[in-house]
Amino acid sequence: MPDDVLTSKLAGFGTTIFAEMSALATETGAINLGQGFPDTDGPQAVLDAAIDAIRAGVNQYPPGLGDADLRTAIAEHQRRWYGIELDPATQVVVTAGATEALAGAMLGMLDAGDEVIVFEPMYDSYQACLALAAAIPVPVLLSPDADGVYGFDAADVRDAVTDRTKLVLLNTPHNPTGKVFTRAELDAIAAVAIEHDLIVVTDEVYEHLVFDNAEHVPMATLPGMFERTLTISSGGKTFHTTGWKIGWMMGPTELVTAARMAKQYLTYVNGAPFQPATAVGLRLPDSYFNQLVADLQIARDRLVDGLRAAGFVTHSPEASYFATIDIRSAQPDGDGMAFCRSLPVTAGVVAVPTEVFYMHPEHGRHLVRFACCKQLDVIDAAVERLVASFGVATTGSGAS
Repeated sequence: MPDDVLTSKLAGFGTTIFAEMSALATETGAINLGQGFPDTDGPQAVLDAAIDAIRAGVNQYPPGLGDADLRTAIAEHQRRWYGIELDPATQVVVTAGATEALAGAMLGMLDAGDEVIVFEPMYDSYQACLALAAAIPVPVLLSPDADGVYGFDAADVRDAVTDRTKLVLLNTPHNPTGKVFTRAELDAIAAVAIEHDLIVVTDEVYEHLVFDNAEHVPMATLPGMFERTLTISSGGKTFHTTGWKIGWMMGPTELVTAARMAKQYLTYVNGAPFQPATAVGLRLPDSYFNQLVADLQIARDRLVDGLRAAGFVTHSPEASYFATIDIRSAQPDGDGMAFCRSLPVTAGVVAVPTEVFYMHPEHGRHLVRFACCKQLDVIDAAVERLVASFGVATTGSGAS
């Protein structure tokens, strides 16, 4: 057998950090605040709809574009929340989670050597998808200010454009920083996209998990941007059904068609009984979405207060499932990878080193990400362990 079985496109990627850290949690019995999945079930109406669909025989291949009612519900959702008008027959495609939609977009739109502007840190599948497409990522750095709010220099976006740039890959609300891109920041990105005739692919899976006074503004709502924006989202985070892997991509017919051409050769279709159930979720009343974010904000505050009580400089997220800390108070050399690999033993808690989300790991070497999408007693137990191991406080829960 040849030595170079693995394609060179994926050389250096290895096993995802989530698999490594979750295995450590199982091995040590540590509390897993690493991977971003909820530990509670979603709304009963959504779960019951999936069971009803299974019992009704919705167990074979769904249509290639996705269940017609789900596509209609997605279009209704975009109109209801953002005033975006979509034709569910031609401008919406259901995918195996947002990850497959991203892969379809990159593989369907990019040729070898095309350049893509990305914001780092970034979710780890972005770099892998770009590698498989033989495209070249060009990073723009997100950095926290004195208040811990991440931002970027608009000049860096303009400077990143070359004659090979085809696409901007945007994630807002952002993983792993929890940043919500402001309207002014989106305007700056849009101006570059319009000036240079670029496509924008935007990952908005945390769209309903926005805290405090932050506001999620879809790129497709900006003047002149609908026709050049492919929007991606999913039901996993919003309905606590991450294992169902029901996502979607939507936008102008030309962009959706290009991404669908690649998507059809990935899973083709998936999750037949979960698709009508997700449609039920998208039609839930505003009260569900309001309570969802209110509950998560309590968990966010509990975790952030606890991390600060443990002595860490902590960047409180504006959205999403994650809070980021600077570990140098506990690990002066700033080696986040070593910190996370030892944390299950030293404190009985699992986190994820943020450096894996950077193209230039040195920018995030001293940062570590914790997930707050857990029950409060789980967060309290993890905080108690962290405070006992690192903190200057004596409180048990770390709650303020």
